[in-house]
Amino acid sequence: MLIRWLYTLLLTLASPFLLFSLYKKKAGKPCVGKRWKEHFGFTPKLQSKCQPIWIHAVSVGETIAVTPLIKQLKQRYPDTEIVITTTTATGAEQASKLGDLVTHRYMPLDFPFAVKGFLSAINPCQLIIMETELWPNTLHTVAQQGVPIKVINARLSERSCQRYAKVQSIFNQLSRHLDLVLCQFQEDAERFVRLGVDASKVLVTGSIKFDINVDPHAISMGNQLRESLGSKRPIWIASSTHTGEDEQVLQAHKALLEHSPDALLILVPRHPERFNSVFDLCNQFGFVTQRRSLPDFAHIGSAQVYLGDTMGEMLTLIQAADICFMGGSLIGDKVGGHNVLEPAALAKPILSGPSYYNFLEVVNKLKDLKAITITASHEELSQQLRSLLDHPQNMHQQGQTAYHYMSENKGAIKTTIDNILSAD
Repeated sequence: MLIRWLYTLLLTLASPFLLFSLYKKKAGKPCVGKRWKEHFGFTPKLQSKCQPIWIHAVSVGETIAVTPLIKQLKQRYPDTEIVITTTTATGAEQASKLGDLVTHRYMPLDFPFAVKGFLSAINPCQLIIMETELWPNTLHTVAQQGVPIKVINARLSERSCQRYAKVQSIFNQLSRHLDLVLCQFQEDAERFVRLGVDASKVLVTGSIKFDINVDPHAISMGNQLRESLGSKRPIWIASSTHTGEDEQVLQAHKALLEHSPDALLILVPRHPERFNSVFDLCNQFGFVTQRRSLPDFAHIGSAQVYLGDTMGEMLTLIQAADICFMGGSLIGDKVGGHNVLEPAALAKPILSGPSYYNFLEVVNKLKDLKAITITASHEELSQQLRSLLDHPQNMHQQGQTAYHYMSENKGAIKTTIDNILSAD
């Protein structure tokens, strides 16, 4: 009780800064607008009187990842009501693409009064948390209302496990409210148990991110884009890059152009509010840069950098490339990498920086299979790009190996749905 009280006090002091970051208007970033009250528990009620399943996905990445599960759940149980919550406006924008499959609400801030307001309006039959988004007051309040709490696609890196162990009493406050923890890998499950989660509540179902359902339309659009950009020129994509990483990617591309003057980089920043600043950065490097949001078809073939400044088109952009570098991995341990299974689903050879702890098991397996290459600097990145482009057979083999690995590990969605429904 004392721990939660102190936590709530600290959250109260920090909340103005958190809200400022959340509500601050930025170019290319959708706005919460008049729906800001939902963050404080003033949540519109549902039209249906049925108790919905509440799925929480923090932002864009989690919403995209949980989308195939939602679609399969609705196929099997079409009358099931689903409410999806996100914290961010970009997550809300992504959730809107699910149409009538779900109802979107903003996640209440982690204050007891806000969570109670949400529960009163929505009255869910269970809370399903995507990955490991655990908030003390939310878990306590939801559990008090008798609503089962289940974590799906759960992951817990060794780094995070050691951090939780240093504040074991706080983790105990979180974990005692969990009814079920469905982990991506055995290593994740072992870490949860090591931290004291009842082993009977912990299962390994695999990662639902393996169950990528590539829309044929995305492939078709990617192939069309490739034709527009130049079907015979070498093209690589730097996906989900962060501040401090774009510069290294652009340096690597500058070196690559000395080897392959017609090469093209598709650069996709992780956060939409950075689209304009990254465009300016490309110009500072002296690159002829084309923005996807402002197509110039007459000059697209002469572009040296193609800026992917749109949302929800990652598979289309990856499909248009020969090689994929996965961002969030070349800036120390700040991020820990992003989803390398997206390029694997499209049979693309993958490059990554040395920081990939968010996908440690997947990347290590791909390394064992020689389906991914780790580069520690922009010089190594450029060298590996040249090596792959000079050996197209190796490039093809790496892509196919990555694809087969991903395909062999599909099935987590079915297992996850079976477990979350049978556990009631």
